Amino acid sequence: MALNLDIGDEVTLSATILKLLQSGRASVKIPSYDFPFAIDPPANAKPGDRVAVTGHVTGVDLDKGRVTIKVGGLVTVDIVSILAWKPSPHGAR
Repeated sequence: MALNLDIGDEVTLSATILKLLQSGRASVKIPSYDFPFAIDPPANAKPGDRVAVTGHVTGVDLDKGRVTIKVGGLVTVDIVSILAWKPSPHGAR
């Protein structure tokens, strides 16, 4: 996917709910991100459901094909993991 990613762009990733936590959050698996991550799940979510996680780009490493996104915390994933992308309205493209 050839994207002209820039800081501040909005991107959407897919995540799979692994389990619902007692705190009301959900533990999720994000492709190419190998660390635990929790989100506020949508209503009626259950383990195995796929959910969209949207955040803003904070860093891009084209040499490594990776992008860092702020989705509550910072998540660095492969660029090919991005499902949707919307350029920042403030970008100077």
